[in-house]
Amino acid sequence: MTSSRSSHRLSFVVLCFVPFLTFVVVAAHALRIPGVHQAIGVAYIVMIAVAAWKLGARALRTAAPVPRLLALAGALLISPFALVSLLWIGLGGPWQATVPENQMRYLVLMVMGAAIVTGFVVLREALREAGERFYSTLGFTPILLSGPIYLIWNAFAWGVYFGKEHTGQVPQAILSLDPTLDVILDLGVLLTYLATAAFAVSLGKVGWLGRGAARAYLGVCLVAIVFLMIRGLAYPDPRALSTPWYTNPGFIVGIPAVPYIMPFLLGVVLLRRAGEQQDQD
Repeated sequence: MTSSRSSHRLSFVVLCFVPFLTFVVVAAHALRIPGVHQAIGVAYIVMIAVAAWKLGARALRTAAPVPRLLALAGALLISPFALVSLLWIGLGGPWQATVPENQMRYLVLMVMGAAIVTGFVVLREALREAGERFYSTLGFTPILLSGPIYLIWNAFAWGVYFGKEHTGQVPQAILSLDPTLDVILDLGVLLTYLATAAFAVSLGKVGWLGRGAARAYLGVCLVAIVFLMIRGLAYPDPRALSTPWYTNPGFIVGIPAVPYIMPFLLGVVLLRRAGEQQDQD
C-alpha cells in the first residue's frame, strides 16, 4: 500500500511538471537534430503514458461509471501535451521552424483543440453524475464555442505555410484577414480560460478539487484574461517587441497552446481522483 501511494504521488508530481518542462524543451531549438529530437520525444511520451496509467488512467478498465468517466476526461485533457512532447521537441517559435514543421504545428494544434473540447464534454457528464450541473453548464458553453474558433484560426495559420511552401509567399487573401484572425484567436483563448475556470469551480463543488485549489485555478484564469485584455486585440510580432517575448505576460497568455496548460493540470487531478475511486471500489 505504501509503495502504491508513493508511486501515485510520484506520477502526480511528474505529470504536474510536464507542461512547464515541455515549453522549455520545445523552445530549445538546438535539440532539433534529426534522430535526437525524435528519440527524446518518444522517451517523453512514454514517461507521460506510464505516469498517467499509474496515477489513474487504469480506471478506464473499470465498470464503475464515474471513475471511468474521470479517467477518460483526464486522459483526453492531458493528451494534447503528450502529442506536443512527441512532435515539438526543439521546434521553437514559428519564426524558427521550417515551413513543413509549421504546417505540422498547426495540424497538431487542431488535434489539441479537439481533444480538449472532448475532454471537457466527458467531464461534464461525470459532473452531472455527481449532481453538479450549474457551473459545469457554464463551462460547457464556452468550450463548445472555443473548439470551432480554434479550428478556424489554425486552418488559416496552416494555410499561410501551405501557401509559402507552394508559392513562396503568403496568400494575399489571408494577409488581408490578419486583424480579423487576431480577434478570432483572442476569442478562442478567452473562451478556453473561461471554460477552465468554470469547470474548476464545478470540481470544487463536488469535492474532486480542493476549495483552495479551485480558487487558485479561478484566479490564474482570471489573471490570464486580464493580461489578454491589457495586451489588446492585435497579437504582437515577437520580433518587434522591445523586450523578449517570454517577459511579456500578454504575449505568453495568448500563445495558442498556453491556455491548454490549465486543462492539462485539471486532467492530472481527474486521473488522481479516478485512481482513488477505483481503489476504494
